[in-house]
Amino acid sequence: MGDKSENTASMATQPEDLSEEQAKAELARLADEILRHDALYHQQDTPEISDADYDSLKRRNDAIEARFPELVREDSPSVRVGAEPAAGFSKIRHSVPMLSLGNAFADEDVTEFLARIRRFLGLGEDAEIAVLAEPKIDGLSCALRYENGKLMHAATRGDGSTGEDITANVQTVTGVPKTLSGTGWPTVLEIRGEVFMRRDDFRQLNERQEARGGKIFANPRNAAAGSLRQLDATITASRPLTFYAYAWGEVSEPLGQTMMQVRENMTRWGFTINEPGRLCESVEEILAFYGEIGAARAEMPHDIDGVVYKVDRLDLQERLGFVSRAPRWAIAHKFPAEQAETLLREITIQVGRTGALTPVANLEPITVGGVVVSRATLHNEDEIARKDIREGDRVVIQRAGDVIPQVVSVLLDHRPKDSEPFKVREVCPECGSAAIRETDEAVRRCTGGLICPAQSVERLKHFVSRNAFDIEGLGDKQVKFFFEKELIKKPGDIFRLADKDAKSLTPLRKQAGWGKQSAENLFAAIEARRQISLDRLIFALGIRQIGQTTARLLAKTYGSLEKLRDTMDRANDRESDAYEELINVDGIGPAMADDLLAFFAEQHNREVLDDLAAELAVEDYVVEEASDSPVSGKTVVFTGKLETLGRSEAKAKAEALGAKVAGSVSKKTDFVVVGTDAGSKARKAEELGLTLFSELEWLEFISAEG
Repeated sequence: MGDKSENTASMATQPEDLSEEQAKAELARLADEILRHDALYHQQDTPEISDADYDSLKRRNDAIEARFPELVREDSPSVRVGAEPAAGFSKIRHSVPMLSLGNAFADEDVTEFLARIRRFLGLGEDAEIAVLAEPKIDGLSCALRYENGKLMHAATRGDGSTGEDITANVQTVTGVPKTLSGTGWPTVLEIRGEVFMRRDDFRQLNERQEARGGKIFANPRNAAAGSLRQLDATITASRPLTFYAYAWGEVSEPLGQTMMQVRENMTRWGFTINEPGRLCESVEEILAFYGEIGAARAEMPHDIDGVVYKVDRLDLQERLGFVSRAPRWAIAHKFPAEQAETLLREITIQVGRTGALTPVANLEPITVGGVVVSRATLHNEDEIARKDIREGDRVVIQRAGDVIPQVVSVLLDHRPKDSEPFKVREVCPECGSAAIRETDEAVRRCTGGLICPAQSVERLKHFVSRNAFDIEGLGDKQVKFFFEKELIKKPGDIFRLADKDAKSLTPLRKQAGWGKQSAENLFAAIEARRQISLDRLIFALGIRQIGQTTARLLAKTYGSLEKLRDTMDRANDRESDAYEELINVDGIGPAMADDLLAFFAEQHNREVLDDLAAELAVEDYVVEEASDSPVSGKTVVFTGKLETLGRSEAKAKAEALGAKVAGSVSKKTDFVVVGTDAGSKARKAEELGLTLFSELEWLEFISAEG
C-alpha cells in the first residue's frame, strides 16, 4: 500500500530546512510508508526493513512534526501503534491499550528525555529522577491475562487497541506460567512482555527447515513472530520460543510503588524478567549502562536492538501519562544502523500519488543487516548533485531511513573514467507531461494530474487502503488490474463494478487469476463498504496533510459530510466565521486549512464527492460526551506560564475530561486559563467577555465538579 514512488522525496533535506509545502508532502509520504511497514511487520511477519531503518523513518516524522505541529496528520505514526490484527485469528480487545515507545538515537536525546520529564512535572533542572534501564529484546510483544491466578487468554499487540488471540499457542512458550506461583498477585493481572527466539535455537531451526525444504527465516525476530502466529498451535509447540515479562496492562490492584518492586513481584509469581536491569539516578549512569550493554550485545544469547529507560516511581508514571501512541515516562535508546558497499547500476525515476518524481538507485544486490537490498533512495535531484552520485559508482548504502535504503556516499576512488553527471528529467516518465519544480520545493512534480496513470492508480490504492475503505480483495495489484482494464477510473466506479461485470461479455470470473468464488467475494466486500464512517471517507479522499487523526478531528468537529462540505464552501471567504472556526480547531492551522479548502473548491473533487454520495451511506460522527465533567465538549485555551502544572500536563488533563484544547481565543472559546505573564490571548478573552480562570481556580473547578 505504500507510495513507493514518493518514498525518497525530500529525504535529503533536514527537517529544519524544509518549507511548509515540503513538510506536508514528506509527512504524507512517511504516514503511508510506515503504515505499509506496520502491516508487513505486525501482520505478515515479513518486514522489508530492519528496526533501525523503521525507527529512522519514525524519527524523521517526529522531527518534522515537532517543527510543524500544525501539520500533524490523523494517520501520523506518532498517533498510531502497530497494525490491525490479521485475518485468520479471532480478535481480543485490550482493556488497556498496548502502546509503543518513543525512540532515542543519540546521547542528547536521552538528556532531553529527562529534561522533558522535569519540565512536565514542574521540577528543577537538577531534580533527581530514578530510571530503570534494561535491554530491549527484539521479539514480538504479547499480553497474558490471568484471573484468580489462571491464564485466561493471550494476545498480540495488533494495532494497540485490538490484538490476535494466540492463547493456545502461547501456552507452549517457555516462561509463560499457566498458573501463577507465590502469593499476593491481583485477582486480575495482565502481564506484558516479549516472545523471542534465542540465537542458537534460531540457527538450529533454520537447519531443520532447510533439511525438510521449509521456509528459511531471515532473523530470530521473524522466526519468533512467524512461529507464535501459527493457526496450528502444534507448529508453535515445535518451535523454541521464550517469554520475558517487563510490563503490565489491566490489574485489579497496584503491583508496587516502583518498577524495581514490580520486577521482584513478577519473579515471585513465576515470570522470567528482562535482565540485566539497573536503577540509574543520573544521565551519566544511564549512558554508562547503554555502553555496557552495547559492548556485550554480541555475546547475549538473544537479539536486542537497544536499551529501554523507564521512570522508576509509578506515581510519577501516572502523572506523566501518555502522548498519542507512547508513554512520556519511557523511551527506547536504539543501537545504530548498518552500512555496506555496492555498485550503483542505474538511476530510474518513479512517480507518486501527488506527482512527485523520485530518483532511485538500482544496485548490485547486497546484504545489509540480514536483508538483501537492490534499490536505494536518492531523495531528489539536489541530493544527487550535492553528493555527485552517478551511474556506475561504487556507493555506501545505509538501511536507516526508508523502505528502500539510502545512499550515504560515493567511493570516488572507484569511479569509472567515462562516468557522466546525472541529467535531470524534465518530463514525466509515465505520461510525458512536463515535470516542474517549484522554487520552495526540493521535489519535481508531474503536471499531468489525473491524466497521469501513475497518480490515478496511486490515489485509487489509497482510497481502498486499510485505514480508508479497507476493501478485502482489492489491493494494489487488483486496483492496477481494474484500472488498466478501464473498469475503475474514479472511486465511485468501484461500487458500480458488480453491475458492469454482470453486463460484460468477459466477466471477472473468467479473467486470468480470478474464479467464481473470488469474484463473488470481491463484490460482497465492496457491497459491505457502501456504509462508511465519515472519518474513513475523509481520509480516503487523499487530501494533502489530512491523515487519520485529522480526518477524525474533522468528522468530530462537523459531524456530517453535508455540514463539512457546506462549511468548507463558506470558509473559502477568509473573513468568514466558518474560516475562523476551521483554523481554531486544535491541530488545524492556516496551511492545512488551505489544502482542505483547495480540495473542496476543485470542481473535479466536487464531482467525485457527488458521485460517491450517490453510491454510499456516510455515517454521521456522533460524539459521546462524559456527563459528569463540567468541561466535556467545551473549548479551553491555556495562556501564560502555569506554575502548578506544566502546559503539556494541563492540556492532557483537560482533554482527558472531554475538553477541546485550542491554540487561539475566539468567540467560540468557553474557558481561558490565565497563567503568569499572559499576553494578547488574555486581553482578547476579556474583550470577548469569556470566562477566565486563574490556574488555581481552574484546578478547583475541574476537581470539585469533574
